[in-house]
Amino acid sequence: MREKFWERFSLGELNAKEWEALCDGCAQCCLTRYVENQQVTVYNIACELLDIENNRCQDYRNRLKRVPSCHKLTPNNVPKYNWLPDTCAYRRVHEGRPLASWHPLISGNQDAMRRKGITVNHYAVPHGQVPKRRMAQHIIATWPI
Repeated sequence: MREKFWERFSLGELNAKEWEALCDGCAQCCLTRYVENQQVTVYNIACELLDIENNRCQDYRNRLKRVPSCHKLTPNNVPKYNWLPDTCAYRRVHEGRPLASWHPLISGNQDAMRRKGITVNHYAVPHGQVPKRRMAQHIIATWPI
């Protein structure tokens, strides 16, 4: 069996097409999060550019200009972003772990990850629908860093 590109190369050795293909499209990194006092708090509030139903950015090319809190993942910063979910393919490859069986590169489509509840489309709410005073009601995870 032929070795897959994510098994053969480190994150820094991937070309642009391979880098983008490694993203499973879960959109968990598109949820609102705060990192302070050595703690990460994740909310089910989606970035204003996220197409929640399809788990895709509506303006991927310009996202960093339009959303100041958006982070561009790179081989250098993946290790520093301890707020990435444990399921994240970039994190898994960096840590030397295999991709999950539901990952589209393994399963061939996004159906398996949707059935597993990995994507945010079944629980994320649009950014504009949550008043700041109600954000605490939308916390879905908190962990120390």
